[in-house]
Amino acid sequence: MVRLTVDLIAKNSNLKPRKEETLAQCLKKITHINFSDRNIDSIDDLSLCRNLSVLYLYDNRISQVTNLNYTTNLTHLYLQNNCISCIENLSSLKKLEKLYLGGNCIAVIEGLEGLEELRELHVESQRLPLGEKLLFDPRTLRSLAKSLSTLNISNNNIDDIKDLEILENLNHLIAVDNQLMHVKDLELLLRKLMKLWKMDLNGNPVCLKPKYRDKLILMSKSLGG
Repeated sequence: MVRLTVDLIAKNSNLKPRKEETLAQCLKKITHINFSDRNIDSIDDLSLCRNLSVLYLYDNRISQVTNLNYTTNLTHLYLQNNCISCIENLSSLKKLEKLYLGGNCIAVIEGLEGLEELRELHVESQRLPLGEKLLFDPRTLRSLAKSLSTLNISNNNIDDIKDLEILENLNHLIAVDNQLMHVKDLELLLRKLMKLWKMDLNGNPVCLKPKYRDKLILMSKSLGG
């Protein structure tokens, strides 16, 4: 059991406080924290790290995202390969640009309302019960409609991506190793996603259809060859 606390951060960082500085003043200077692969299972109150912009917590044992309410300058959050089953408690991270949640146990992409600066969302390879697929909450998709430009949903047993048509500024969709089957469904999506220039579908059944790439490129005004 290892809890990420400000004391642990102070002990393991290269901070060299001046004689007259308090721990709080010192912690306020930190912009990057890397505690990946450290057996962290929970996050304590990090409100003293007011200027934190990048937080690396991948390859840990975190089951719940907590106590990030005051890290409001966070732009990059790396939480891949943990034990998270629910996306929550991120609504105050108004400056967040990149969120990495791959390799967790998340069944529904939700709880991202209000993150109007989020440009990249990586939710690949969720550890889901056999036969289940990753789902999308319409409210979260609506809230990301104007900001999201890169989405990675690979290896999540997904057989339908028509809900993504609302993401009007999406330009890179990574959806490898899913269950997408029908060229027609993808053509309908491409009619809506006018800014999509790259789409990776390797490992989907649709890739076995004759000339599927040619058909999609012809259908899209933006997709590259």
